[in-house]
Amino acid sequence: MRILEFIASGRRFLDSLVHPSVASDAFCGPRQRTFIAAHLAAGMLALFALPLHLALTGGMTLPQALGFAWLACHLPVAMYLSCTGRFETAHILSAALFSGFLGWMAFITGGMTSFALLWLAIVPVEAALSGSRRVIVAATLCAAAVIAVLLGLESLHIAAESFTFRWPAEQVRTVALLAGLVYAVQVALRVEWTGSTAAQLASVREERYRLVAENVSDAISLHTLRGDTVFITPSIRRLLDMGVHEALDDGLFQRVHVIDRPAFLTALNDVVTQKTTTSLEFRARRGASKPGESGQPQYVWLEMRCRPLGYQPVGIGDAAVVTVIRDISRRKAQAEEVERAREEAESASAAKTRFLANVSHELRTPLNAIIGFSDILRQFTPEMLPDERRAEYVDLIHDSGQHLLQVVNDILDMSKIETGNFELVCEPFVLERCMRECADMMGEQAKKRGVKLTLSVPDNLPEVAGDRRACKQILINLLSNAVKFTNAGGSLTMGAARNGKMVDLYVRDTGVGISQEDLPRIGTPFLQVDNGYDRNHEGTGLGLSVVKGLVALHGGDFFIESELNVGTCVTVRLPAHVAAHVAQAVTPIAAQGAAAGAEDAVVVPLAGEAPKRVRA
Repeated sequence: MRILEFIASGRRFLDSLVHPSVASDAFCGPRQRTFIAAHLAAGMLALFALPLHLALTGGMTLPQALGFAWLACHLPVAMYLSCTGRFETAHILSAALFSGFLGWMAFITGGMTSFALLWLAIVPVEAALSGSRRVIVAATLCAAAVIAVLLGLESLHIAAESFTFRWPAEQVRTVALLAGLVYAVQVALRVEWTGSTAAQLASVREERYRLVAENVSDAISLHTLRGDTVFITPSIRRLLDMGVHEALDDGLFQRVHVIDRPAFLTALNDVVTQKTTTSLEFRARRGASKPGESGQPQYVWLEMRCRPLGYQPVGIGDAAVVTVIRDISRRKAQAEEVERAREEAESASAAKTRFLANVSHELRTPLNAIIGFSDILRQFTPEMLPDERRAEYVDLIHDSGQHLLQVVNDILDMSKIETGNFELVCEPFVLERCMRECADMMGEQAKKRGVKLTLSVPDNLPEVAGDRRACKQILINLLSNAVKFTNAGGSLTMGAARNGKMVDLYVRDTGVGISQEDLPRIGTPFLQVDNGYDRNHEGTGLGLSVVKGLVALHGGDFFIESELNVGTCVTVRLPAHVAAHVAQAVTPIAAQGAAAGAEDAVVVPLAGEAPKRVRA
């Protein structure tokens, strides 16, 4: 235990000598600690061995003194590195110290024939531990300088007094070679440790980067000015369902939508020429499908943030731009939704404004008639006003009142339908009788306008289950529109036909018709078609809106076919049920829940909405 504690305390001491700039570095810190430990060990060996040697021998020779001096000089080198953190400079000092020691040893032991010259080969090898070419070159120059000095001294016939060992020359050379071999093995082990540690740290760093690259949603890539991809992270599979190798070169560029490719290349070029950061939104094809193949290619919206590459890393070719690519399809969809909602709100606001203007006109005209004719009746006595004229004014007041009532009823019905509060009272009834009643009601109006009204009812028309009042209002609204927009001499037909489990009701006229551009807008609440056939006739424009709403409440469909200046055919398709099936639907829909013992009742909403429930 004490040995372990001693080793741990020694390690802590060495860690405290490592320069703070690399203390937290997993590679440079241990490398600097090993260098300091080796040089401290050499210096401490000289300090401890020198007194012992003097006590035992009483003196020392020149080579011994030189050896002790060389070992002691390792201490200031270690302290220099600890104080400055300059690892390369410390290595150069160590190489120069070692080369000088070997040169002096060679000078006093035979010059160019000395065994010490073999050790010079170790100097550049040890310098390789620094990982710096500059240090290796400096160490090689130190070793070469020693050899050059020895050659110069030999050429000048300058030699030191020959030093003789107590042992034979062969044994001395053998010991020197073995010592050199041991030192070389120690250097080789340090080189191996340095290489393995660097490889391990590189592997850890690469694994770290790989984990980050594979788990982030954004893809990081390097591009050339031609749009080629030099490098890209694996996240591209999550974005475009393609592998890294597929995206390299022009693989990613080929996925960019053809319309967006010029903007893609322009963005890369602007980043390099203007030395600035830019952002681009573009569409890219996802998956393996290609334009022209069967099926519809799926395109997603991507955002690419680009910035110039500040330097040219090794192995990336002519890459000039680094980008971060992310999927913004959801953001784009939300933006389009917001824009669509804004347009719908603006359209609804404009439609309501137009509707209020039309309704104001529809209310003002009959009110003026009522007030005007009632004032005449009030001011003129029966003797002053003939009975025929008085009866005519009364009829006009009555017609104006009926018109006002119709306008108000249309507005109230449309409001109830929109809010989901229109209650249907479903019961079986004979559709043919309902159609004839509607034809009789509108026949006089059609006759006044010079329009021929024809009723076409087949014999096999089934009894239907529905709201009789609502169905009657549907037919009256359709007939009223047809009469209103059909000129004198024209004709209109109201008919019905069995269509499987459904019944088709239709009203066909030879009126002014509707253009194909305006057909999709027909029946929209608070919206009137801005054409001559609508401007020149009275009405709120809610007739077909009410029809569509009532048809939807019955679970039916609404169709309209028209051609400008030819005529219009409006078809309403309603469910047809046998009497046995609809016997349970006699009560109002809004009360069915209560009748079944539930607290809530169903109110049928408009088509496309979820069923709504209100308290019974």
